[in-house]
Amino acid sequence: MFALDLRLQDDTYVLGDFPLCRLLLSKDANYPWFILVPRRADISELFQLDDADQAQLWKETTFLAEVLKDGFDADKMNVATLGNVVAQLHMHVIVRRRNDPAWPSPVWGHTPATVYSADQVAQLRQRLKALLNDDFTFAEV
Repeated sequence: MFALDLRLQDDTYVLGDFPLCRLLLSKDANYPWFILVPRRADISELFQLDDADQAQLWKETTFLAEVLKDGFDADKMNVATLGNVVAQLHMHVIVRRRNDPAWPSPVWGHTPATVYSADQVAQLRQRLKALLNDDFTFAEV
């Protein structure tokens, strides 16, 4: 049974679900930083997913990166899966801009996190509603 890692629960807002992945928003307002987590139990590596899930993860990741690049006016999209701290397989999809606090360095550990206000999260959800398609179901607020 799928369960979200406790650290991901603490460090993110749940936005909703694609067919395979739960979409999370990092609680760091310095960057539009999204995380996709395949809703599969006990998966820590990409190769542990079957072929269909691997293809679906890539489809959801590239779709999300493309709509965020256009919809959030990104200069560059950072897409990565590391898993050194949180073993549960998850894919980071981060909107980068030349004027963000970490540019051009990686975002990890660069700048202390800035917490979103409730209003900022609500505005971000509204923005995403205009970008995401029918394959996405928003979580109840």
